[in-house]
This record gives sequence, C-alpha cells and structure tokens, in this order.
Amino acid sequence: MITLLQIQEKLSAEIRNSGMSQTALAQKIGVKQSQISCYLHGKKLPALDTLANLCVALDIDPADVLCTKREK
Repeated sequence: MITLLQIQEKLSAEIRNSGMSQTALAQKIGVKQSQISCYLHGKKLPALDTLANLCVALDIDPADVLCTKREK
C-alpha cells in the first residue's frame, strides 16, 4: 500500500536532487516559493495540475513520484 508519506518523501527528494532553487522552480511552474518549501518539508502535497507541472519541470516520471512505477 502506498502512503502519503512515501509520496511526500519522494517528491521532496526529487526537488532536492534537481539542484534548482526553490525560487527558480516556483517561477518555472507558476507558484509561490513558499509552496515549494511546503512540498519540501512535507507540509502539503501539490494539486494534480501542479504535480504534473513539477514532473515536467524536474524531468521526472509521475509514476516515480507516486511510488507506482513497476519493474519489468
């Protein structure tokens, strides 16, 4: 079973690993820097459209963030 905590941790790790500043990432996807900070610290999860934009901006597969990627 996938938990919200797993998704929050994966999203936070992907943001950290991107090397982008919170401000640059926020500008790229059209949200406030404080929103990115909330995602990093597990205080909030993004809306689906924001999650999709984050995945595009970070060049990551949404299945990875949602912990649903299956090994073949």
